[in-house]
Amino acid sequence: MAKKPVPTPAPLTFDLPLSLIAKIETHRKKLGLNSTSEVVRLAIKEFNVERYESDESEHRQISVRLPAPTKSALVKAAKKKHVSVGELLRVAIESLPVKAAKKGKK
Repeated sequence: MAKKPVPTPAPLTFDLPLSLIAKIETHRKKLGLNSTSEVVRLAIKEFNVERYESDESEHRQISVRLPAPTKSALVKAAKKKHVSVGELLRVAIESLPVKAAKKGKK
């Protein structure tokens, strides 16, 4: 009977604040682990997903139309600030004054 091949670990890329990257490195050294991946695997193994409750509100994806120059400027700004376009859009929408929101209802 042929043995099932052991799956090769798949890379996963995600953003973390520098404070968490430092915490990973501290734990790596403290626990004598060889890599960041080992720390993350340990964290996942010990994390109780069943008890987790998100503190963020529900999100929904939307699609909007922007003039090409506006979109281009937004993409350029996101790259310059090292954030996603979505992050800039969320902050821009959140920073709208209440009066501007009421004007749109007319």
